[in-house]
Amino acid sequence: MPPVFPMLTVLSMFYYMCLRRRARTATRGEMNSRRAIESNTRALPINVEIVQYAKEVLDFSSHYGSENSMSYTMWNLAGIPNVYPSSGDFTQTAVFRTYGTWWDHCPSARLPFRRTPTTFCSQDYVELAFEEPVYPTAVHILETYHPGAVVRILACSANPYSQNPPAEVRWEVLWSEAPTKVHGPQARQFTPCIKQINFPTNLIRLEVNSSLLDYYTELDAVVLHGVKERPVLSLKTAMIDMNDIDEDEDEEKYGCGMDPLNKQFSIVALREWPTNGYFDKLPYELIQLILSHLTVPDLCRLAQTCKLLYQHCCDPLQYIHLSLQPYWARINDTSLEHLQSRCTLIQWLNLSWTGNRGAISVSGFSRFLKVCGSELVRLELSCGHFLNETCLEVITETCPNLQELNLSSCDKIPPQAFNHIAKVGSLKRLILYRTKVEQTALLSILNFCSELQHLSLGSCVMIEDYDLIASMMGAKCKKLRSLDLWRCKNITESGIAELAAGCQLLEELDLGWCPTLQSSTGCFTNLARKLPNLQKLFLTANRSVCDTDIEELAANCAHLQQLDILGTRMVSPASLRKLLESCKDLSLLDVSFCSQIDNRVVLELNANFPNVFIKKSFTQ
Repeated sequence: MPPVFPMLTVLSMFYYMCLRRRARTATRGEMNSRRAIESNTRALPINVEIVQYAKEVLDFSSHYGSENSMSYTMWNLAGIPNVYPSSGDFTQTAVFRTYGTWWDHCPSARLPFRRTPTTFCSQDYVELAFEEPVYPTAVHILETYHPGAVVRILACSANPYSQNPPAEVRWEVLWSEAPTKVHGPQARQFTPCIKQINFPTNLIRLEVNSSLLDYYTELDAVVLHGVKERPVLSLKTAMIDMNDIDEDEDEEKYGCGMDPLNKQFSIVALREWPTNGYFDKLPYELIQLILSHLTVPDLCRLAQTCKLLYQHCCDPLQYIHLSLQPYWARINDTSLEHLQSRCTLIQWLNLSWTGNRGAISVSGFSRFLKVCGSELVRLELSCGHFLNETCLEVITETCPNLQELNLSSCDKIPPQAFNHIAKVGSLKRLILYRTKVEQTALLSILNFCSELQHLSLGSCVMIEDYDLIASMMGAKCKKLRSLDLWRCKNITESGIAELAAGCQLLEELDLGWCPTLQSSTGCFTNLARKLPNLQKLFLTANRSVCDTDIEELAANCAHLQQLDILGTRMVSPASLRKLLESCKDLSLLDVSFCSQIDNRVVLELNANFPNVFIKKSFTQ
């Protein structure tokens, strides 16, 4: 006798599973509003939208401006627009430090980490606090010059103005997209379609990638639209999504919670499989080579398939180079603890952007390095605000082979802590951009780290006498190849003379926005004559650069590839022609705001030297 009720079909079972999952994750408000969604006949309560500009800039990775000024700094993103809807280069906007791919083609360029997910392309970030926590309905970004750099927008569950720190900090991606080329530098209001989230936020993070831009992007303001009460999903939004079937995939794509990644790191239970497939037939080294192309989360997933692949995926040889920066929002003490046994042979480690808001503790970081630091050669800690003096002491004690240390924008490290770096005599690269390093500590570092080849001191405002620093470099750092003195406020021709005399291997020198250097003293002529290997020279915003300096570069620096003389009034088209004719490798020439170089001259030079990118910025 046939059953009274027909059997459930596969399709009905599919819908049953989806609805069950939807019911599990729904909040009480969603359940109470279910009838209104289904019938679509009852009026929903009015939820007034709140529109607010950023109240404060909390954190950022870099900016073009000075630490003691507002011009071109990230702090300009707070408050109402200063420039929009005007287009052009304005000092009242927020500007990041780099653009294009020029920084990837100079002597100081660093090798990329393998295994970086293709979906992670962020180069810089800025975090903004708003007055009222809201459920976001829209984010407007007012871009006033060379738009198109924003690649990701995130929201945080933590309220920066709350007196009680949350037990867990959660980040959700509201929107993300690969870098795209925007034709034209004109201003625009960028309003991407954002994802709805299930918590209110007043902390928004923008991540940018400027690699496709022809010049610096400039941001004027960010507007957050949202409602105080969690919005009821529309009928369209409530439709069943195929992504709901795979919770792990959903977490990977949108979620930045810490639990899923930590669960993958800590998997120890394996399914019982009768065989390992055909992998038993392959040489161990070949399997290792194949797995070397997987990202870290993919390795963790693969480790759950069989014992053989578990052994391969946990082999320390797979973790010689490890970048955790793409997973910055999900890395904490537990993550580092789970990774310890796999990272005993690690040589390159990238923890940039990780650990903030209590995610990584000093003790957790120290425990990890004591187990995994003995073979470390390269350590990236950019924007690691958990770092303190104890951390630097642990680095110097547990990493005897360290050659590269990046502390860029670690502005919470106290000045006295930098003295510990002098103990690492093997250092070849040191990045101290936007740190509080003081003169005494830096002199000690230069004295004991004579192997230094690359040194970044950009925007280090607590150094009192850069001439003394330059003199020590000339005496001790004979192998120096690149030096960043961006916005150094007090170096003079005396310091430049000692630097040029002692560091004749220099290939890259950034003296942008150094107001105490004057061409009339012969400092730039001296540089050109003493440093024939120069490939990159930035003299940004030095109005005294003149034809004599350009002609000396043309005569002595045949390998010059990048030159920035933005803002000079003393350079003529004739001297630029000599430079372009002599320096066959020149690829970048920034003549923005050079009063003698008008658009007609730029067009003529572009026509005669098509392989050189000649930049002429404007304000209107």
